[in-house]
Amino acid sequence: MTDLARDKLKDPSLYEPGKAYINGKWVTAKNGKTFDVVDPFTRKIIGTCPEMGKEDVDEACAAAHAAFPAFSRKTGRERAKMLRKFDEAFNANRADLVHLLIKEIGKTKAEAEAEITYASSFFDWFAGEAERMYGDTIPAANPVMRIHTMKQAVGPVAAMCPWNLPLAMLARKVGAALAAGCTVVAKPAGESPLSTLAMAEIATRSGYPPGVLSVVTCLDRTAEVGEALCRNEHIRKVTFTGSTRVGKLLARYSADGLKKLSMECGGNAATIVFDSCDIEKAVTSVITSKTRNAGQTCVAANRIFVQSGIHDEFVKRFIAKLSTMKQGDGYAAGTMMGPLIHERAVDKARLHVQDALQKGAKLEYGPAKAPPLGPDDGFFYPPTVLTNLQSDMLISHEETFAPVAAIRKFNTEEEVIKEANNSSVGLGAYVFTTDLRVATRMSEALESGMVGINTGILSASEGAFGGVKESGYGREGSKWGLDDYTTLKSVTTDVS
Repeated sequence: MTDLARDKLKDPSLYEPGKAYINGKWVTAKNGKTFDVVDPFTRKIIGTCPEMGKEDVDEACAAAHAAFPAFSRKTGRERAKMLRKFDEAFNANRADLVHLLIKEIGKTKAEAEAEITYASSFFDWFAGEAERMYGDTIPAANPVMRIHTMKQAVGPVAAMCPWNLPLAMLARKVGAALAAGCTVVAKPAGESPLSTLAMAEIATRSGYPPGVLSVVTCLDRTAEVGEALCRNEHIRKVTFTGSTRVGKLLARYSADGLKKLSMECGGNAATIVFDSCDIEKAVTSVITSKTRNAGQTCVAANRIFVQSGIHDEFVKRFIAKLSTMKQGDGYAAGTMMGPLIHERAVDKARLHVQDALQKGAKLEYGPAKAPPLGPDDGFFYPPTVLTNLQSDMLISHEETFAPVAAIRKFNTEEEVIKEANNSSVGLGAYVFTTDLRVATRMSEALESGMVGINTGILSASEGAFGGVKESGYGREGSKWGLDDYTTLKSVTTDVS
């Protein structure tokens, strides 16, 4: 069988069909099984990866454990230089990484390029942070005692990432882990493992010793592999980005070993547009947030609240701009949105729209009922706009992960705060207003880990990314990004 992903690579050795990457080597699964990776635009098989299990996890974790002592003893400056070299090699292979993202996820070329740039920013940022793992000197009450603290690498890390931004999510974790001196076993989603495998090969080429970054792959055995990573005795830290349901399971698995955890789980971003906004900027920003990666991001504008004074005009302008967004092949000129990841994602979007319409929502744009997919159709769902939303609709309390905009009218600030906070999750939120007083009150009142004011973009390597409530805990990026990969040691010395 032809490997469609590998055949188009400038450097085909970035991916070995049927193999994952453990301890600096391309390896097959111990059970000999593989799974197919499918292009969501063409539905063609573009590659194969090992369907790994617990035995493979144990091998990868043992390698991370063996590599940890020597790697963690490197100085901060040494680790910084290694990260910068990794970043250079990562960017040198940009064209191939872009290709893999387009093929395995269906991204547009512009989105794939943006993800590479975003991922690279974390290597660059944490290269700087590696040299700033500061401790403290603490004045002791006893005059013959001296107390100081130091930060040390927590140990081998299990990093589990989603399919929608595989390189970005892994770079956000790996950049911090490598800066702190941790070794990593990564598990990408079964839908998008190829780019992650390429990243591991690039890490080894840039100078990281075997075992510092390994990758285990699976699709049908995801539950087994996730549990094995959390329970492995060598793993001291588990970091996960994905659904709240899975995050809770992983937290339970990690409890027996008292692993250090960071969880970036589900989001259902409230997006609040006030009469006092710059309406054109608001429309553009909300569409950017809603349609990025075809709506498949954890901080996509999901619950869109628009104040009554501008509601109708906002909807009109929103539809006018949305209607110009072309769906299609990620490589084709002019394509602004690719497909959804698989047919289940299309079915979920269809369910959310039908449920809303049955409960009184008004269809402003898009089909009342999206046609069923043919055997050769890409996994597309047409851009859709609904108004007259109510709290009891599925789309009001679940992430849609599709280009479906659910717009709800509100009247007062107090009303919209109550509705926006009526959610079990709290990852991101957006507020559009030119009134500084409103912006300040809303940024404080919204129950979310991040708030964007007059912007549809929440994340940057220098910003702290993470949520509250059932969106998880821990922060990625920024000066706090190393905290979850370090332990704080206190040293007390008698100088008498």
